[in-house]
Amino acid sequence: MNTYETVFILTPVLSDDQMKEAVAKFADVLKANGCEIVNEELWGLRKLAYPIQKKSTGFYVLVEFKGEPTVVKKLETAYRRDEKVLRFLTFRLDKYAAEYAEKRRKLRAQKANEKPAEANAEANTKEA
Repeated sequence: MNTYETVFILTPVLSDDQMKEAVAKFADVLKANGCEIVNEELWGLRKLAYPIQKKSTGFYVLVEFKGEPTVVKKLETAYRRDEKVLRFLTFRLDKYAAEYAEKRRKLRAQKANEKPAEANAEANTKEA
């Protein structure tokens, strides 16, 4: 099994629920083909470098997964069939990129754990 990373951009006219449904749909495509989803990040609404289909922003989503090479073609076919997807890119991570991605995930998790602690500390100082 190889480790892959896919980034896709969804049209900005979607509501949050529609965007999450689209992400879940592509995650289901991966799971149905025997892939293990390692990480899923919603980067949110971001400005595009250049207009695509007369749109200047889009919802960015990153999904890391482990699977067989044949799954990539099925996933990209699903992207092409969905009109909500503006662009996509899927690539295989070599061992160095996989290590870097793991470090990045751990750092992101660590920062996420620190934020609630900081919020609680600020709330405690305001009460006192």
